[in-house]
Amino acid sequence: MIGYYVHHHGAGHLQRAISICAQLRLPATALTSLDIPSPHPFADVVALPRDDTAAHAAEPAAHGALHWAPQRDRGLTTRMAIIARWIDQTRPAAVVVDVSVEVAAFVRLLGVPVIVMAVPGERTDAPHIFVHQLADHIIAAWPREFYAPGWLRTHAAKTSYVGGISRFAERPCPPRDTRRAPPKVLVLGGGGGGEIDQATVEACSTALPDIDWHALGLPGGRATPDPWPDICRADVIVTHAGQGCVADVAAAERPAIVLAQSRPFGEQHITAEALRRHRLAIVIRRWPDSSAWRGLIMQARGTDPTRWRKWQTEGAAARAARSIEAVAGRRVGGGAP
Repeated sequence: MIGYYVHHHGAGHLQRAISICAQLRLPATALTSLDIPSPHPFADVVALPRDDTAAHAAEPAAHGALHWAPQRDRGLTTRMAIIARWIDQTRPAAVVVDVSVEVAAFVRLLGVPVIVMAVPGERTDAPHIFVHQLADHIIAAWPREFYAPGWLRTHAAKTSYVGGISRFAERPCPPRDTRRAPPKVLVLGGGGGGEIDQATVEACSTALPDIDWHALGLPGGRATPDPWPDICRADVIVTHAGQGCVADVAAAERPAIVLAQSRPFGEQHITAEALRRHRLAIVIRRWPDSSAWRGLIMQARGTDPTRWRKWQTEGAAARAARSIEAVAGRRVGGGAP
């Protein structure tokens, strides 16, 4: 059995877990505070209480040693007790943690091999140094040639750069009407929040009626459990730089304009810079004035969308699954399996 801890912030961690576990040849149990829709590839789901609902968090960083471990928080205590009980009863071969320094450390202290998912950014603080050192393996969901930070090069022998993981990587795109006008622009939001809302896109649509504006996942706007047809039909996609969304756009090979959102450790800004440097997308720093959009859209449509293949989405989830199985398959002499 494989355990798979899924963080509850945003939707990307869950979609990545679903993609990877669908490729695993071993059964996997999800441990998460999220509601997981059916169907899903997990053999079981262990529901964990939230640890961030208290009105006041006392010393959550443990004097700089951790990221989130608030003192006397009932949710934190209960979720860790549930994880310990599940490990004691199930004896998993390994646990994947996406993402939590505290859960990774706790699982490893219970004697279980741990695989952690790396996240772009300046991960040189004490908790990240600690978790990457204790990890038995690290999975980076992007290509090595695009971004190989020093803090990961330190652990090169136990790091797999598998490429961008998209739930749509093996799904064909519906045919597009390439004759149509005006150009269709799709603005994608994310579950982690952002600086753009539906009203912002509607203002652009009013100012630029010769452009066919659509949006998904923005506050105040439309959402869908299956954005793939919308992504494939777009002439240009405006997206944030979250790992899941970037991988979805790469899988569809659509021209893109990327606007990085503020995230801890500069995660999205570093991803966006890698895309700009390798000419996969047009990168902008802020939502532009209406007068700038026509030029940006024309510039994006002039890019070669096949360059997205360099993001290596095809087979990425399977490569991650093989890395996990390799750790789970190890046996150390002198102890019980």
